[in-house]
Amino acid sequence: MTTYFSEPQSMYYRFGEDQDQVLKVLAERYIGANAQADFVYRVFQKSGILQNEKGLYDLNLGKRFPDAPKDHISYAAALVWGDEDRNLDVLVRCYGPVRFYFNEQLVYRSTVMDEISPDAMVKLSIDIKPGWNTIWLEMKNTPAGFGCQFGSDEGKVRILNVFAPFQERQGQAGWVFSQPNRAASKQLDLLGKESDYSLNWLPETDWSDEDKTKPAFERIYGNLPGKHAYAWSHLNNNDSTGSPVRLSGQSSGSLSIWISGKLVAQVKEPGSFEVDIPVSFGRSDLIVRSECNDTAGPWHFNLNASVSGKPLSLELPQRVHGATGESWLYVGPFESGVEPDLQDLTRTDRVYQTGLEQTYWRLDRPDAWIRPYYENAMLSNKWTVGSVTNYGRWDYPLGVTVYGLLRTGRYLQRPDITRYAAEHVQACTQMYEYSLWDREQYGFPAVNQQLVMLKMLDNCGSFGSAMLEAYSECHEPTFLPIAERIADFMLSRLERQEDGAFYRTCVGEYAENTMWADDLYMSTPFLVRYARVTGNSAALDEAARQFSLYRKYLFMPEFKIMSHVYDFKYGQATQIPWGRGNGWTLFSLTEVLEALPAEHPERPALIDFFNELCEGYAALQGESGLWHQVLNVPQTYEEASCTAMFAYGFARGVRFGWFKDPEVYVTAAERAWKGLICKAIDRQGNVHGVCSGSRYAFTAEYYDQDLRTVTNDNHGIGIMMLAGTEVAKMKKHLAEHRVSSPAVSHS
Repeated sequence: MTTYFSEPQSMYYRFGEDQDQVLKVLAERYIGANAQADFVYRVFQKSGILQNEKGLYDLNLGKRFPDAPKDHISYAAALVWGDEDRNLDVLVRCYGPVRFYFNEQLVYRSTVMDEISPDAMVKLSIDIKPGWNTIWLEMKNTPAGFGCQFGSDEGKVRILNVFAPFQERQGQAGWVFSQPNRAASKQLDLLGKESDYSLNWLPETDWSDEDKTKPAFERIYGNLPGKHAYAWSHLNNNDSTGSPVRLSGQSSGSLSIWISGKLVAQVKEPGSFEVDIPVSFGRSDLIVRSECNDTAGPWHFNLNASVSGKPLSLELPQRVHGATGESWLYVGPFESGVEPDLQDLTRTDRVYQTGLEQTYWRLDRPDAWIRPYYENAMLSNKWTVGSVTNYGRWDYPLGVTVYGLLRTGRYLQRPDITRYAAEHVQACTQMYEYSLWDREQYGFPAVNQQLVMLKMLDNCGSFGSAMLEAYSECHEPTFLPIAERIADFMLSRLERQEDGAFYRTCVGEYAENTMWADDLYMSTPFLVRYARVTGNSAALDEAARQFSLYRKYLFMPEFKIMSHVYDFKYGQATQIPWGRGNGWTLFSLTEVLEALPAEHPERPALIDFFNELCEGYAALQGESGLWHQVLNVPQTYEEASCTAMFAYGFARGVRFGWFKDPEVYVTAAERAWKGLICKAIDRQGNVHGVCSGSRYAFTAEYYDQDLRTVTNDNHGIGIMMLAGTEVAKMKKHLAEHRVSSPAVSHS
């Protein structure tokens, strides 16, 4: 029997059968561990190294230095932060000879075959340590090529954020790379000074001497008569006397100034200006609109603020790492007659239509933009780690986590929990338009990677379903357009077999030409909610049809359970009934059955299928109440996430009246929940015994030996909450039903 902690540490030991307390601790532990932290904004130079559509950083130095002499060497360097010990697979594709050093140790030296084979991709495993880790690439120019591609395997999931080394670039995102040199160079301290090296590092961080003679708008945008741009800062009024603030300065053209959304000054003609205005104590948004005048010299403005002759400071309105010394963000240039909404000019989750294209906020530095990142850790200006958080990330395990929080918050009548869950979704969707623009500009998005690179069901179905579940909480306007895109992908563009069954093509990847039981969860709950919100009954019909199709390929009649995968390359199912794959199946089937009208033609067959599956699962439940990682192999370990899903499905079947003989499943659901709170959930609300994310195999050994459990894995936290709420609802339903039944029989 699997043991994850001692009995006194269990949730059962602490709270017994008090279901509400268990759910409260589960939800509060998760929220406490995942603070509502905004995206991290960093300086990023577009003239630096960009990523390709697969997320690999493209260090094609042959294009950057076409005249570099043969055998000259360039270096690229970056930092990677580690919160804890973890392993990461990275890919290298060589254009020429490459040496890769990680934490100053040689990890890889290219072979001649790596260098001359255009499609050769080398996979390497690196161990990231807590704190700063260093990447150093040495690349030699040859007639065949110069440089390499470098990045993490499956970059949209295993995100590799790199930071610029050197104190002079502290906090900036991206690589530095050197101009080609004849002589080799040793790696020095990448946390030290750039000036310690004799190499010339790119991208340049400072304006040229010629550009320094120009004012900010002129050097950022050029001289563009008739166009206009905006600058945004925070005015910090630290005067408590209530005296007016004096704004003064000069402008080369017409100028408008807003403070806290109120127009406070307009300058019609070039020249100096001065105005006294009341300003609240503390920080206020300061917006300036400047128009380029073709007769007044270089395009510029300057602005000073003071109270009673004492200068007031201007500060960046958004914390931007790597932007030390800056006080303004800039956006433009806008065509004549094109004006952004003033309220949108005090936000960083918008892109702006200039008339011919879209743009975003940038800094008064060469080709420097601010760029939001989803990062596992928040880094302070001292380069020390802060807190780890899942907040603001779009991926499928977090979809079920958000769903669990929503259901738990409603069950406990805790609007703070439901609001947290809804705001997690909003953090993603409100950045959606920006994330599309980010991909266009930089090759690969820094946020919403899976949603933007929409290629598989697990990129969109789970989190998309949670998004629509949250719609009733907040009616966020960004939800429905994204739901439309996901629905179009599922219903019109997703790969299908000839009979219409969803499957994965994944050409050239390990999952090529396969069908996964998991994908019933990655698709059908979203389709159910999409039909509910939009009234599109075809989406509900499709969800029902997929269950009938998947049954044909994956059902194992001798056990009445599902194989994890059908591999079309071999024309057969793997015949390995992975626990969580079956859990996803039952979980999703209950969502479809709840939504299907009584008269729907697929409903009788799906009710029968539900009973078949539950019969098979109930027969394989262990003595502890938990199920095994491979359901029909009791030698494999007991796994918590599939147990929670079966408890969820059984409880819903009882409550909705789908069982022919419900008593068996009442007992099974209660045993499963007790097993979880005794063996998988500790008294602090930590969730144990959840299998890590899976690939697939034709042997049970892979699932048992290679897929080990992870504490507080997002594949399991949400489903624990969902199981707890459903078992509680089942008990309440039975209590009410059994109390009322005698009265009904005597009427």
